[in-house]
Amino acid sequence: MRVIIVGGGILGLMHARSAVRRGHEVVHLEREAGTRGASVRNFGLVWVSGRATGPELDLALTARQLWEEIGRDVPGVGFRANGSLTVLRTPAELAVAQEVCARPDAAERGLRLLEPDEARRVNPAVRGELLAAVLCERDAAVESRQVPQALRDSLAATGRYRWLPGREVRELSGGPSVVDHLGVRHDADLVVQCTGAAHTGLSGAHLSAAPLRRVRLQMMQTAPLDEPLTTSLADGDSLRYYPAWQTPALAALPPQAPVAAAGKMQLLLVQRLDGSLTIGDTHEYAEPFAFDVDEQYYDYVRAVAEQLLGRALPPTVRRWAGVYSQATDDAIYHRAQAAPGVTIVTGPGGRGMTLSPAIAEETFA
Repeated sequence: MRVIIVGGGILGLMHARSAVRRGHEVVHLEREAGTRGASVRNFGLVWVSGRATGPELDLALTARQLWEEIGRDVPGVGFRANGSLTVLRTPAELAVAQEVCARPDAAERGLRLLEPDEARRVNPAVRGELLAAVLCERDAAVESRQVPQALRDSLAATGRYRWLPGREVRELSGGPSVVDHLGVRHDADLVVQCTGAAHTGLSGAHLSAAPLRRVRLQMMQTAPLDEPLTTSLADGDSLRYYPAWQTPALAALPPQAPVAAAGKMQLLLVQRLDGSLTIGDTHEYAEPFAFDVDEQYYDYVRAVAEQLLGRALPPTVRRWAGVYSQATDDAIYHRAQAAPGVTIVTGPGGRGMTLSPAIAEETFA
């Protein structure tokens, strides 16, 4: 078939990859000059540990296997199976972790509850005070800023992929076909729209009525740290934001610090291949979103990271905000047929980088 992909983020790229792998020809349109949205403004985490038991975990484990295959085929994505440590500093956090690690799916997730000395042997950079930590051996990381170009280069080498940036799709018609803002018509057998947090435009009528919302986050990146972090890190506040940790003991967690509660914050920290640290994040749900960033959240997340590492962090070199699309019903993500031969896929929320390879496989299956 000839497949048109609309949207150059990670979901669009993974749909392009799935189509090319099946022998189809792909034309890929993106309104920006390159990938600029949440697909590059994230941690690059392949985060199995936090996924809900059941279909979501199954999808994450499939995606984790696919990411490993992509890492072998496309070294430029920077895949590494580094795992994660969720650092526990209070008895209430430890009680949640004990319940989760006692569940039947703990082994499938690669979860182990570690004493402080064990945790420090796994990641010697964690020198702060802790009661315990949960190791997830299935978590991994990629270089989110490198992934789009690496995937596009790999796809272009097949001879069945054409990348058309700076093309905003203005019209969708039967056939199916799309017309871009230059008036160029692109005909296909299938159109897949992966327009991310753009809930207006081509399929705005459908998306505005769909069970979706937009979520804004703030993150930061430091200069390179002078030692390696052998795992990604999360703090106890992350227990509040990932469904895997939904256990009876969760209700006993005390309130978050006021700044963390205001920003609906957790600490996630991953070291980039160049040694720098990506740190975040916040969650904002009420639109219209602010056009600027709030410094108190950066101060707070830096302080928590320094407590976990037991040392000062390098200087901050970048701060940014991003917006992603999230399904608000019980679905893991939103897929719908907008018209004959036209499929919309969006709304995985903060799971987009983790789940995208498996979501694309489901679409073409």
